[in-house]
Amino acid sequence: MQIEVVQGDITLQDTDAIANSANSTLSGGGGVDGAIHRASGPRLLAACQQVREARFPKGLPEGEAVLTPGFDLRAKYVIHAVGPQYAEKGRSALSRAFTSALRIADEKGLNSVALPAIGTGAYGWPKKVAAEVLREALGAFRPKSLQLVRVVLLTADDYLAFRSELEML
Repeated sequence: MQIEVVQGDITLQDTDAIANSANSTLSGGGGVDGAIHRASGPRLLAACQQVREARFPKGLPEGEAVLTPGFDLRAKYVIHAVGPQYAEKGRSALSRAFTSALRIADEKGLNSVALPAIGTGAYGWPKKVAAEVLREALGAFRPKSLQLVRVVLLTADDYLAFRSELEML
């Protein structure tokens, strides 16, 4: 599995899927979540509401992820992963969020997925810690179909933090 770290806009990626750093309500929000909802169009929110009503009426649990169509995005799918609020004991939930997104892409038979820095926005995870957690999750993941994981960071600071950590793989 090839791992790329790039600075850019995750909504413009041409991967099979993009992962979303979602909140448990799947209702859009700020940061990458809001950007994905705006770029995908209103059908994404409707699809998220259907998933929530049918499967997760109390909200998608931390560390879990679900798949929806990408609608107006270049990517065919969006994988909504819910990270935890920052706390050192939350590392396992953050790892599960990254791993759940990877697993869903792999089980769907996708070849490529773009991942954001899950948890580093409103949930307060330090970039370096989130990058360490992602490195560990990627190192342990054994894909069947997934060939490319592109980690897409919006800012130069995020890019540098994740690149320095992920080049250890």
